[in-house]
Amino acid sequence: MRREEFNVGEYVDQMGFLLDLEIRDEYRDGVVANFERISAIASLVNSFPLPEEIEVAPVFEP
Repeated sequence: MRREEFNVGEYVDQMGFLLDLEIRDEYRDGVVANFERISAIASLVNSFPLPEEIEVAPVFEP
C-alpha cells in the first residue's frame, strides 16, 4: 500500500485553524521544520514490526 505524501505545511496551517491558534509568519517555518522532524521520527517508530504476542504495558517503567 502506497502512502500519500504528507504535506507538513498544510497540516500546520489546518491544525492552527482548527485549534484557533495563530502562528505568526516569523515562526511558521520553524514550526513546519519541527513537524517534519517529528514526522520522520514517527515513520521510523511506526515501521518497527512488533510480534503478535506482545502485550501493552499498563504502566510505563523506564
